[in-house]
Amino acid sequence: MLPATFQTPAAIILLLGGLLACFAGYRVFRLVLAIYGFILGALLASSFMGSEQTLWMVLGWMAGGIAGALILLVAYFAGVALLGAGIGAAAAHMIFAAFTSEPGVLMLILFSVAGALAALALQRYVIIIATAFGGAQTALVGAAALMGDPAAAQVAARTVYRVYPLDPMPNTHWDATAALVLGAVGLLVQLAVTAKGKK
Repeated sequence: MLPATFQTPAAIILLLGGLLACFAGYRVFRLVLAIYGFILGALLASSFMGSEQTLWMVLGWMAGGIAGALILLVAYFAGVALLGAGIGAAAAHMIFAAFTSEPGVLMLILFSVAGALAALALQRYVIIIATAFGGAQTALVGAAALMGDPAAAQVAARTVYRVYPLDPMPNTHWDATAALVLGAVGLLVQLAVTAKGKK
């Protein structure tokens, strides 16, 4: 858990990193991976430490952030494949649920492999969609924390498990709507401008 004095810098990092990912995620994908890896690594490391020892907290936060950035940069292709495999597995469950049954292990494996291959083949679009909507969610949490929303401030400063909730401010609906709208705008900007012509 980060000390209270670090909530504003954490919120600024979430806001700026989220906006960069939302509007230029594909063009600067390795930088976005490093930023997100740093954020996730730092928050994970800080969740294991008490906030009463500020020096050790900051050192742990930096070490966790650097390790997270390196891990995500190295795991670039594996991450895209795992994302596709997860989408394939979810699709298998949804299709079989429509027929009130469960997919067998073989079908689950086939759908996961197909999803992973599709994600690798269409990785440009997978990256654009993931960065647009993921960046919108991150920017929204950072902006709400900077505006003084107490729930968002906790999201910005506490643990890795609270950075990506589906609904960061549980008693409101505007945040989910704003994230979808911002993500859609980011998607259009990337497709039309920032990702155009980049292979």
